[in-house]
Amino acid sequence: MAATPLPQAGGLVGNTMEGMPPPPGTDLTGICFRDQLWLNSFPLDRNLVFDYFALSPFYDLTCNNEQLRMRSVHPLDISQLSKLTGIEYMLNEVMEPHLFVIRKQKRDGPEKVTPMLTYYVLDGSIYQAPQLSSVFASRMVRALYYISKSFTAAASKLEKIGYDTESDSVKPETKSGAENIDFKEIKRVDQILTALHRKVIWNIFSYMASQESLSVTTSSSTASVS
Repeated sequence: MAATPLPQAGGLVGNTMEGMPPPPGTDLTGICFRDQLWLNSFPLDRNLVFDYFALSPFYDLTCNNEQLRMRSVHPLDISQLSKLTGIEYMLNEVMEPHLFVIRKQKRDGPEKVTPMLTYYVLDGSIYQAPQLSSVFASRMVRALYYISKSFTAAASKLEKIGYDTESDSVKPETKSGAENIDFKEIKRVDQILTALHRKVIWNIFSYMASQESLSVTTSSSTASVS
């Protein structure tokens, strides 16, 4: 099937300028694309969704699908794509007319493909799905916040046990119990909590740094392939 006529591209929401293709390796998870003019002119179904996706900044003009479009062949024709090598897009999941999942992959042979990125068209808006490493990093930052908060609360309670003075209304037995506290043990526990706190923070940030380095390396490889 030949590609549909393409109206002027629509609006872009996010941190990418309209009409300016982002450089290779740019993180596009913070933007979405929607062309209301196209949506008003054509039905959004499995036959035309790729033509709509090709209007977005997520589309790589050097992909194999674009070669098929230039030859008036449907860009998702797997019988033709399997004969080529390089970057291509495949329609992975379809729930017409609301959801379409498109996968970017590198083809090295008829049966050998390497997934790269995933995009989804949700009710006419196109997004790039975040990579798994980014999701893990986000969850770990949130976990780090609560772990840090717990250590702070524990250290605060230890300080109160060791240094807070009780009011006159406190029962005598409570005071005598407080006097029997081993302050060296309190200090030792406080040092252990501080050391654990620093170790947890260091391990988490080391993991995040390694994932960031891996993401940059992957982006560089993608850019070189493109």
